[in-house]
Parts: sequence; C-alpha cells; structure tokens
Amino acid sequence: MVEYILEPFDYDFFRRGLLAALMVGALGGLIGVYVVLRGMSYIGHGLSHAVIGGAVIGFTLNLNFYAGACALGVFAVLTINKITQNSKIKPDAAIGIVTTAIFALGVAIISKLRNFKQNFEAALFGNILGITEQDLMIIALVTCFTAVTMFFTYRTLLFSTFDQEAARIFGINTGLAQLLFSLLLTLVIIVSLNVTGVTMVAATLIAPAMTARMLTDSFSKMVVYSAFIGAITGVAGLYLSYIFNVASGATIVLFSALLFSLSLLVKPLRSH
Repeated sequence: MVEYILEPFDYDFFRRGLLAALMVGALGGLIGVYVVLRGMSYIGHGLSHAVIGGAVIGFTLNLNFYAGACALGVFAVLTINKITQNSKIKPDAAIGIVTTAIFALGVAIISKLRNFKQNFEAALFGNILGITEQDLMIIALVTCFTAVTMFFTYRTLLFSTFDQEAARIFGINTGLAQLLFSLLLTLVIIVSLNVTGVTMVAATLIAPAMTARMLTDSFSKMVVYSAFIGAITGVAGLYLSYIFNVASGATIVLFSALLFSLSLLVKPLRSH
C-alpha cells in the first residue's frame, strides 16, 4: 500500500510537476486575495486569453514566449484600468472587450501564417507533466519575486485595494501600485498556464481566496490561508490526477471547488 502511494515520486516528471503545482498554487492563492477583494474575479479568465494572444504576437516578432505574453498582459490590464476610469463602462465589459481583442489578434495572426508551427495546446489546456527544468526555474523566480514584492509592498497594496482615495491622501502612488499589481498578476497567470491552462487558470486565482474568505474575516489571515490552500490544492490535485489518470488541470480545479464547497459548510458554524 505504501509503495503504491509513493510510486509517483519515482518519476522525475512527477516531482517537477509537483513542485510546479505547489508554487503555482501558492502564487495563485496569494495574489488571488487581492483579485477577489478588488472585484476583479473575471480578469483571471480574460487576462489568460490576452497572454496567449501576446505570446503569438511575440513569436511572430521573434521574441520569447514569456516576453510577448508579459508585455501584452500588462498592456491589457492597464488598458482596462484606463477605460474603467470612466464610470460609464463596467470592469467586466472592459475586460471582455480588451482581452478578447488581443486574443483575437493572436488567432488572426495564426490563421494568416498558415505555416505557424508553434503548438499552443499546452498553454490552452495545461501540460504540467511536461514541465522542464527551465520552466521550473522560471516559476521559482516568479514565486520568489512575487512573494518578496508583495511582502515589502503589503501596506501599499492593502490601501490601494480597499480605498484608493485614502491611499492618495496618505501619499501612496496608486498608479504605480496598480502597475506593480498588474505586472505581478500577469506573471502569475503566465507561469500558471502550463499547470492548468487558459481554460481553468481563473479558478486557481479565485477558489483558494474565496475559500479563505469563508474561514476568516481577517485580511492578513486570509492571505496566509489562501496561499496555503492554493498550495495544498495544487499538490493534491496533481497527485489525484496521477492516481485516477485524469487531466491535472481538471483535478486541481475540481479539488479546489471541493474545498470551497466544504468552506461553505464551515461558514455558518463559524458565525455561531
């Protein structure tokens, strides 16, 4: 029985995938708290599509996947923020228009370049067991950069999340804070693509944060809980995908949904 449980760890691809799932899960949970509290839950789904469009454009310009994806991802978020400064346009509408337009541009380029050889199936549906040492290194760098940056800008991000007017009064550059947050969110989504893919990346941002929200009313605890839940979800989801021979992105998201469902049962108990 023990040998059966430990069997997956004999394979290098599984160990690499496990590390990737652990880091990406924690990252998604960490930044997902700010995404949820800012009312940007839809942006994870939309921005992942913009990132794919950016990657395609990057390849046509002979740029690295990450360079093109990151540039267009940040551009998409900043454009959305600029558009929504006019209260007549709702955030969800702006997200739908901007991110879909960038994704459509990528599709148009692929259809125009009939000999386009790059395979984006992994980015669309996830390919965690195909994680390379280079991918793992990039995920580790993004994890360290995001964690350190969010630690040192905790007060800035906190103020700009809940009350931008008060943040300006206290001398916080909300524009710079938004730019920083956009960069971090884009990086997290990019490194998440190989784990869950475009179609499910939003769940890795939202579900852990919402689960944590059901467990505590404290912001600082919510951040810690969400990162922990995200990490556990990534590891458990990948392990279950191996045991049941199911797509890893799907099992990670389903396990995350299960934890959220359980948290809904805990919420009423915590209120009494």
